[in-house]
Amino acid sequence: MLTRAAAVLAAIWGAGLLGIAAAEARPDMVGYQGGYAPGTIVVKTSERRLYLIIDSDRALRYPVGVGRAGKQWSGAARIEGKYRNPAWAPPAEVKRDNPRIADVIAGGSPANPMGVAAMTLSGGGQYAIHGTNRPGSIGRFVSYGCIRMYNDDIDDLYRRVSVGTPVVVTQR
Repeated sequence: MLTRAAAVLAAIWGAGLLGIAAAEARPDMVGYQGGYAPGTIVVKTSERRLYLIIDSDRALRYPVGVGRAGKQWSGAARIEGKYRNPAWAPPAEVKRDNPRIADVIAGGSPANPMGVAAMTLSGGGQYAIHGTNRPGSIGRFVSYGCIRMYNDDIDDLYRRVSVGTPVVVTQR
């Protein structure tokens, strides 16, 4: 009986029905030739991938969730701030679309969309690269323009980069 229950639980886990992504793995080292300086973060929206450039031939590749239709953006920015378990106040556009959402959601709350860490971006927008408590959203067009990562992956990237790191977001 225990073996059957374990098999059912394993099947549920593998199908992602527990809301936990089994693929929350570290990044892949991949070949990359894009002409960006080492240390640059490149987000390819169409691929739903974030690349951390290691050198002229290699990058670390992470799966991400990106802006939904009409919410995507492209351009250059820099990491402006780094925060662990940040509280989150929804931007005006999010609040307008979801008027019942709380004005502030405490860091560490399961309802907080920032996950375990966030890195805010310069450029006048309210965008960030951040974790998520909804791992099923990774690999999809889901946000208001922020770049979502698995919590394990944002934790890894957070440790590798610093304030001032260049970020390039492309639609291709």
